[in-house]
Formats: sequence, structure tokens, C-alpha cells
Amino acid sequence: MNHFFTLSALCGATLLGALLGCSDKKAADNGVASALAAASAPAAAASSTTPPGPPVSVTTVSADARDMALNLKAMGSVFPLASVDIKAQTSSVVTKIHIQGGQFVRAGDLLFSLDARADEANLAKARAQLAKDQAALADTQRQLRRAQDLLAQNFIAKSAVDTAQAAVDTASATILGDQAAIDAAKVALSYHQVISPLNGRAGALNVTIGTAIQANATPFVTITQIAPIAVNFNLPQRNLADAIAALKDGGAKVTATLADNGGSFQGRLYFVDNAIDPASGTVKARAEFPNKDARLWPGAFVEISQTINTLKDAVVVPQAALIQAARGTLVYVVQDGKAVQRPVKQVAGQNGEAAVTGLNVGESVVVDGKQNLRPGALVVERPKEAKTGTPAPETAATKAPSPAGTSSRNAP
Repeated sequence: MNHFFTLSALCGATLLGALLGCSDKKAADNGVASALAAASAPAAAASSTTPPGPPVSVTTVSADARDMALNLKAMGSVFPLASVDIKAQTSSVVTKIHIQGGQFVRAGDLLFSLDARADEANLAKARAQLAKDQAALADTQRQLRRAQDLLAQNFIAKSAVDTAQAAVDTASATILGDQAAIDAAKVALSYHQVISPLNGRAGALNVTIGTAIQANATPFVTITQIAPIAVNFNLPQRNLADAIAALKDGGAKVTATLADNGGSFQGRLYFVDNAIDPASGTVKARAEFPNKDARLWPGAFVEISQTINTLKDAVVVPQAALIQAARGTLVYVVQDGKAVQRPVKQVAGQNGEAAVTGLNVGESVVVDGKQNLRPGALVVERPKEAKTGTPAPETAATKAPSPAGTSSRNAP
């Protein structure tokens, strides 16, 4: 009987302990959950007021409105407007050379002298024949006057006077033939004085004194015109209409630049070919340059720059500000200290600048740092660096407000 009461008391104590243990565990779990909730509430509240990230430091420029000249750049080659191979027009022997190779000559300068003795003799012979025929003409004229006097006295028939008049006419025609023979002899004699037909530079001499030459066969020297001079280049088909329009106003201005800092020269477009090359889609063009200092040399390669059009009041931004995205071209502009995407369309590009539509004049466009931006991101506008490479100091007006616990100088 005592054992029974003892066992009952033991079981009751065990059951009571188990119930108390479960109650304590549940209370402990509830306490941990309450503590976690209390700790997470301030963090959630804090996260609801914190910006998505630190501000991004960027460089901006203002969208500018101005006239933008569109230049066409191409490679061209210098080409002389005139180049002549000097040849003799008669067969003879070179007796004297009046120039040196590489010398500048003017039109009309004497270049070479040839042996002219045979043609000088022919000229003297023609003059002698003229003198003889002039004497014969004078005699026939006297006979005509005598016949006319006799006819007036009725001593001869009128037919005798007609015969005398025919003799005078024949002698006069002979005089004209003699004069023509003299002129021909003078022309032949002039061929022995070889003169320059143009202003230019002489090339290498191909003959020496004593060289026997054949008419129109042996080139003495080549004279190449240096000033003015031309440059040949190709125009794309899309610019053909602008080039033709420029020809009507005296030709568009063209700039030729020599390599290795050889200098730039101003000229004008004066020729556009009448056909487009189907293989390249270009048309041949030519510009003329005064070349007074003879720095453009035939055969040299130059870079051609030609203003083909001018966009009036275009909105211009740096090419570096443009972003090529899947949906097209866009830029980042800064509004109220935040980055805003703006789709734009590039109208033209020139020398690192782009004329675009979709922007307003004066808007701040991001140039450097755009790769770190997202729409709505806070930005710190950094002034563009000066030419010396030292950035201007930031001002309070250009700084965006800093989030709690974050320095405004943080940058990616």
C-alpha cells in the first residue's frame, strides 16, 4: 500500500515537470520572436528613408545651340593643271641650252636654240625672189600706163591695153605668193628657237648641246605648271547635290593639308565629273589652289576637308555624351540632382561633336561617369576640367545632398 502511494506521487511529479517545461519553452520562443521584431522595426524604418545608393560624380556640359558646319574629309592627290613635253617642230641639232633642270621658267622664255642655217638660207632666198618679182611688177605697170596713153591717142587697139593689165595682175599675184613664202620661211626659222608655252618648273633635261633631234619625236624637257595647281579627290554620292550647288556660287571652299605638319592651304572646288563610279559610289572632283609659295607638289597626297553644308541653330553636345542602347541613342541629363535618361536622335557628327534632336538648349548633359548611372540616381556635377588639366573646385550649388552616414565626396 505504501508502495502504491509512492509510485503515484512520483508519476505526478514527473507529469508536472513536463508541463512546466513546455510552458517555459513556449514563453522563451515568444520572447525571441518579440526581440527580433523589435530589432527589425527600426532597420525597416531606416531603410525606407535611405537613398538607393551613394551619389555618382559626373562631368556635365550644357547643350549648346549654334551653327554647325558639316565637313567632308577625303584623301586627294596633287595634280598639275598643265604639263607639257617640249619637243622640236623641225629636225635639227641642239646648238645652245638656255635653262637648267629644275629651273622655274615663264611663258615665252627661250629654252633651246637649234641649228637654223638651212632655214635662214631659205628665208633669204624667198626674200630675193620677192625682190625679183617686185621688179617685174614695176615693169608691167609701166607698160600698162604706156598702153593706156597710146589707146587715148588711138594708136593701138584696146586689146593691147587688156593684155598689159593682165600682165600687171599676174605680177601682183606673184608678189603675194612670194610674201607667203617669206612668212613660211620665218615660221620654219622660228622653230629653231624653242620657247616655254607656260609658267612652270622644268624637269630633267633629256638633250645636250650637239644632240641631233627629229621633229616631234625627241622630248627636250617637261614643263609642269606649279601655280595654280589642282587636287583630285572623290566625293560620296550623297554629297553630290551639295557639291553641284556649291559650283554655282563660285565653288565651295576646300582645305588641303599635307602630312607631317606640312601646312594647310585654301582653295575652291571648280570641277565635278559627269558620272558616278558604280564600283565605289563616288564621283571625281577637283579643287584649284593658288600655290603661290609652291608648297603643293604634283603627286603629293593631301587630306581634303570641304564644308558641304551648315546646320543652322543646331543643338550640339559632345559625341562622348551619346549612349548607344538597344532601343536607340540616348543621353543622361541632370534634373534636380538626379540622372534622367533622354532619347535623342543624332542628325550629324563633326570633330567630336554631335548635332541632336530631343534636347533643350541649356540642359546639363552627362559626359564622363555615365557608365555608373542608373535612371533616378543621385549625381554630383563635377565641373569640366580646364585646359591645364586641373579641375575647378566644386561649389555648394553643384553638390547633391548627402544621405545619412554617406560622404558627398564618395564616387565610384
